[in-house]
Amino acid sequence: MKKSIHVNSPKTTKSIARELARTILDASKKRGAFVIALVGQLGAGKTSFVQGLAKELGVKKNVLSPTFLIIKSYDLKKKRKLYHIDCYRLHNTKELLDLGWKEIISNKENIVAIEWADKIKSIIPKDALWISFVQGSELTERDIVIG
Repeated sequence: MKKSIHVNSPKTTKSIARELARTILDASKKRGAFVIALVGQLGAGKTSFVQGLAKELGVKKNVLSPTFLIIKSYDLKKKRKLYHIDCYRLHNTKELLDLGWKEIISNKENIVAIEWADKIKSIIPKDALWISFVQGSELTERDIVIG
């Protein structure tokens, strides 16, 4: 079931991500990482969303999109990790597989947020949470579609 949320600021986008983070921390996974697949145009709010998510998960560092690094990881409490992946510069899924993708998503303690996830759709787990960011008519307006 899809849910659409209209937002009008990066602050509100981060607030929605913080709510999701609390849900993730309360949920128990049976297999694999909790994967969040983010899609949307450049500047649509994907990185702002991950920043809100990371803050609520306890990341103290400044979270920026890992465009040139591709993958950035952050240590969380209780042996958990947040992986922030940016697929914008990837040409194919093999590039991500070569960076340890299978190991990252196989650990049920991991939380994985992927920007430009549509570029690697074929290797995203079937139980991933897809979130789309659609720009509105005003500069800061967005519709966040979850599911």
